[in-house]
Amino acid sequence: MTAAGTSGAGAGSGSAINRSAIWTLIITGAALFMTSLDNLVVGVALPSIQADFGGTIESLEWTVNAYTLTFAVLLITGAALGDRFGRRRMFAIGVAVFTTASAAAALAPSLDALIAARAVQGAGAAIVTPLTLTLVSGAFPPEKRGAALGIWGGISGLGVALGPLFGGAVVEGISWNWIFWLNVPVGLALIPLALKRLPESTGPDKALDLRGLALVGTGLFGLTFGIIRGETLGWTSATVMTSLIMGVALITAFVAWQLRAREPMLPMRFFRSRGFSATNGLSFAMFFGTFGAIFLLSQFFQVAQGLGPLEAGIRTLPWTLMPMFVAPLAGYLSDRVGTRPLIFTGLVLQAGGLAWITAVSSPSTPFGDFIVPFMMAGTGMALVFPTAAAAVVASVRDTETGKASGATNAIREIGGVMGVAVLSSVFAANGGFGSPQAFTDGVVAAMPIAVGVLAIGAVLALFIPGKSKVESDAAKTDKRPGDADGPARPGADHRNGPLPIGRPEPQVLAASKS
Repeated sequence: MTAAGTSGAGAGSGSAINRSAIWTLIITGAALFMTSLDNLVVGVALPSIQADFGGTIESLEWTVNAYTLTFAVLLITGAALGDRFGRRRMFAIGVAVFTTASAAAALAPSLDALIAARAVQGAGAAIVTPLTLTLVSGAFPPEKRGAALGIWGGISGLGVALGPLFGGAVVEGISWNWIFWLNVPVGLALIPLALKRLPESTGPDKALDLRGLALVGTGLFGLTFGIIRGETLGWTSATVMTSLIMGVALITAFVAWQLRAREPMLPMRFFRSRGFSATNGLSFAMFFGTFGAIFLLSQFFQVAQGLGPLEAGIRTLPWTLMPMFVAPLAGYLSDRVGTRPLIFTGLVLQAGGLAWITAVSSPSTPFGDFIVPFMMAGTGMALVFPTAAAAVVASVRDTETGKASGATNAIREIGGVMGVAVLSSVFAANGGFGSPQAFTDGVVAAMPIAVGVLAIGAVLALFIPGKSKVESDAAKTDKRPGDADGPARPGADHRNGPLPIGRPEPQVLAASKS
């Protein structure tokens, strides 16, 4: 029992195990919804924040960018800390950091203080988010994991999509401060629940890869900072070019170090798996297209059609509510038909929905013309969120889902940052906020970029192994003789075939029998 708990394979049978798994899903789901919501919730509050604090548009944007920057940079670090010091412990610490920063943001006396609090919020979210996937995948047995990850994906997609609606309702109904105050009671309730109800588990490595943490943290900071500043300073400016070049160089150094580190935080052998590589590529593409589109369309109804924040948010409900209904079904189906057909269909639906929206968008377009394409885009998003997570989890050993989760979350978050930056740049070059038609012109010029990237993601989905080949594909990520990161996994030489994914290793079985 001890060995299984240490490895994170806490799934099993019996009513006690089932209750533990349900508690895990509830606690991690609530935390995931908070952190996902805060990705976009502040955007609609910027006019109100400016009315209180003043400041330029550029300085106001940092209330969004500060969160995004620390969140993207520290995701891999958060997963590594959970593997080393205990996932339950670090999850509770992450929630505490996020909750404290939320209170500080609500009480901020100045714009600078608000930006600093948002940065700390992002750090807390970076610890929490990858651990939610690791904890959920470890709490359920393989045959039930897809359904659980379907609910997990629905919560994540719903949090992202409801950000503009929730923010608009709170700002219009109370004040912008309450966007942050509402996190506090939820966080205070989650901390003791997590410590009491979540099982503790760790990753296989006992040492913390400090060099890897430094390289990936500073490298991701350079990339993310350069992408965020590219729209304002220009992509060829010295600041942006230097930041991007240094980011690429440091990420390259990180990869080189991981290839020879004994206990790497992101084993490069993961990329031997076609499923792991393809899923990370399409996750980048999906977040690029989805975040970029939501960023522009959440403002379209306000700027181009003259609606208030709450009315604008309500009109996106055909899109934003779909994950609540479709994602759990997608997770259930993934256990039966595999992830590839669902992910491919989801990305095609998203690309088609956004192309349709682009074709009909104008300042005078009636709301009814948006309902069907919004539902297509929302259904597509719901099909991809949980099934992509399931594909990543299935592509590595159970003990290494923390590392895989951190990498996937970082990659897709960078995709979201780049999507907002690139689509905003295309928007600014072709339109603006001067009139409803100017805003529409910018949106119509930028949206095809999102459509094209989502279409590329659909092509990548075809490279995910079919359901019958998942185990053999995942076996490619096993340690082999000569690999830098420790001894080979028992049976990993494949002379007797790979060990089934999700089944305890021989030493775990022996320990449980004794």
